[in-house]
Formats: sequence, C-alpha cells, structure tokens
Amino acid sequence: MKDHRLIIIRNALDLADATGSRKLFLFLNSRSDVRWFLKTRHIRHDSIVLVIPSDLLIRAAEMKQTPVPVIRSWAGNQTRFSRIKYAFLHAVLQGVITIESKVICVLGPSGKSHLDTITIHDLTHSWSEDFPFEVHSLIKNPAFPIIMATIDIALDIGALGREGKSIGTTFIIGDEQNVLDASHQLVFNPFKGYPKKERMITRPEVVESIKELAQLDGAIVIAADGAVEAAGRNLDAGRVSTKNLRGLGSRHRSAAGITRKTAAVAVVVSESTGKVTIFEKGNIVATLEPLISRRLV
Repeated sequence: MKDHRLIIIRNALDLADATGSRKLFLFLNSRSDVRWFLKTRHIRHDSIVLVIPSDLLIRAAEMKQTPVPVIRSWAGNQTRFSRIKYAFLHAVLQGVITIESKVICVLGPSGKSHLDTITIHDLTHSWSEDFPFEVHSLIKNPAFPIIMATIDIALDIGALGREGKSIGTTFIIGDEQNVLDASHQLVFNPFKGYPKKERMITRPEVVESIKELAQLDGAIVIAADGAVEAAGRNLDAGRVSTKNLRGLGSRHRSAAGITRKTAAVAVVVSESTGKVTIFEKGNIVATLEPLISRRLV
C-alpha cells in the first residue's frame, strides 16, 4: 500500500506547479517524521520547506542530509491556521519567502504524524476577518525580530497560563519613550535600575521573569532593541471602539488605543481564550490561537 503521506505531498507539489506557488511548507511533528522525510526522494525538491517544532531534538548531522530550508515553529499546540500564519512570519524573518509569495501548506493535526490537509495562500491578499493576517508593515518594522520573540512568550502564556491559572496580559513593543509618556505605573517597576544588558528579552531568565510578571495588572513595555523597560504599566491612551473590536474587552481596546497614538506594536493575550492578538496603528493585524487544552487547569 502506498504511503498516504507521499500521496498528499505529490498532490501538493502538483498544485504548487499549477498555481505558481513558490514554496511548499511541510509541517512535521516528530523526529521519526523528519527521518521518514529524509529517506524520500522529495528531499531534493527545491520548493519544499520543513516546518518543525522549536524543541525537536534533531542531530546536526541528520539535518545536514537535507538541502531544504527548515523553520523552527513554536513548540506548543496551535490551531492549523495559527500554525500556518506563525510559520509565514518566521519564514519572512528568515528570508525563505517574501510578503508577496504564494505558498502551499501540507499539515495534519498538531502532534500527530499523519498529513490530511493542503491549503493554498497568496500573501498579497488579506485573509478573511475570521483569520486576520495584514502583516506587511509589521514585517518591515525594525523591531520585527523582537515582536516575534514576544509572540513566542505570549503563545506560552496563552496556552499554559501561569501556575495552573489562565492569565491575560499586554505587551507593547517599540516607540518606547512615547509609550512611557502615554502610560503610568500601577505598581513599582520591577525592571527599573537594572542594566540594559540584564533586561534583554533574549535572556532566558528575563523570559521567565516576564511570564511571572504577566500576572500583574497593566502592560509590559519592551524597547525596539529588546530591552524590557517596564511591567505593570497602565496605558493612558484612549480605548478604541470599532466594529472589528466587538466582543473584545478593555485590554484589547487599550492596546489598540496605544498603537493608534504611537508607532508601537501591541501583543495581547486573552485570559478567557488564550488567543494572541497583534495590533498595529489601532487595528488587528494578526491573531494566533494556542489550543486552550494545553493549559494546566
């Protein structure tokens, strides 16, 4: 019997040729999946991009066998559309695709080995309101690598909460001086007085501190270069009330307000759903959805 996965990939490659799609993103979830792929003839196909979990332990010697690009995706469990959008953001960051690319995606359920879904995406067109993905200016933002690092933290918080409890929080990235001028402390700033090098979001200990401090009321402010400026910050900019924000609470409306007043980007974690929403210029530009079943509740 033919391997079902090979049939899916072959059909996806034909679809890529027929639609003029530049790349085929193949989402694999385990070491055994990757090893299986390395033994197939598709390893030499120059349009395939592997998307694997960031915490997947694959020896460097094994990965040298494949000439295809590899994207390390957030390791948690997301909905399918969320996994696809996250991979697109990282692929642009790595220069694998551009914001005008056409892409075919092949994937299955998160954490499972079988493939059962083929999707087609033209990144020059916005997605529907159910799956907002208007990230052209976001990708061109000089702080884009820091925004992506913040999204990873937000996805962890959305999926797992903290100490068994679901929590919501807001991150404001970039244009830090104007953000600080348009906000005030609700509590003592836990990052005040520390040298800049000890406040960088790239440091694992800072990431863990941020996850702990996310339980505080108020926003966490991060500079465009990745230095955490403050936590527990109340945003004084007016809340935005528009049609596309219906059903969202004060945290989201305040985030929209600060991004309308400043050049900052906001990343908001919903306490009730775990969904991560990204705001720019007062508008939702993307949403990512970790599956709430992963929370420790």
